[in-house]
This record gives sequence, structure tokens and C-alpha cells, in this order.
Amino acid sequence: MPLKIGQKAPNFTLPSTSGKDFNLEKDCKGKSCIIYFYPKDFTKVCTAEACDFRDQFSAFRDLDIPVLGISRDSIPTHLRFKKENKLPFELLSDTKGNVCKAYDASIPILGMPKRVTYFLDKDHKVQGAFSDLFASKKHVDEMLKLLK
Repeated sequence: MPLKIGQKAPNFTLPSTSGKDFNLEKDCKGKSCIIYFYPKDFTKVCTAEACDFRDQFSAFRDLDIPVLGISRDSIPTHLRFKKENKLPFELLSDTKGNVCKAYDASIPILGMPKRVTYFLDKDHKVQGAFSDLFASKKHVDEMLKLLK
């Protein structure tokens, strides 16, 4: 069960493919954002999802809504994944899985991230959430619906 609509999203700091640590409260202060959790770089469904966000990125960029992808992969793996798929947004590394757990985006026992996408408003309250492990394209579609 993802975070509830209206719930304040937990703040976090994680290493980013930008080379700097990303902090939600500081780096997205006063901005809405899309945060999507996914299981693993270079897997078929995760690659399709990342590429869907890439292909629809201009819709989010035009509204000044950053897109952030989070998995437990390392920064070096994220950098290869980002380069290979020409991703125009940052990937964050949650190697310990603490942020995944805080966002209820972790599969119990396995400890790997679920596929969950959140739309946070400028106060970082959840305005939309979509969770489906296999329907990667629907994650982007659901977020775009919220923005219309």
C-alpha cells in the first residue's frame, strides 16, 4: 500500500547521478515533483519505464516538475543506465533501502523496491500514487492524467 493521498512525503537525502547528494526538502523546495521507485537498472520492465519517462519528459519539464528515479542500484550502475538510455532526469541511489521503506516502496522479505510512482505537490504532500509491478507504462500515463 503506497503512501496515502494528502500525506506529507518523508524527507530524504540520497546520492544522485548529478554528482551531488539530493535532498527533497532543499532541492525541490516549493516545487512539485515526480518520484518513481523501481526494482533494478537494465531489467526489461525497468528500462521500459525509464524510457517512457524519458519520452514524456517534456510534459513534466514544461511544468517545472522534476522527475526522479530511485532504486537500490549504485551510482556507477545508475550512471551507465542513464547514459545508455539517454535519460534526461536524475537517478538516486538508495543502496540500503531506507527511502524505499519510508515510501512503502519495498517488497517485504526480498527488500527490493516495488514499482511505485508518486506525484508530490509543492508542499511535498502526495497528490497521486500508482503502484503496479508490471504495468510500467501506466506509471507515466497516471502521472500525466493528474497534471491535466
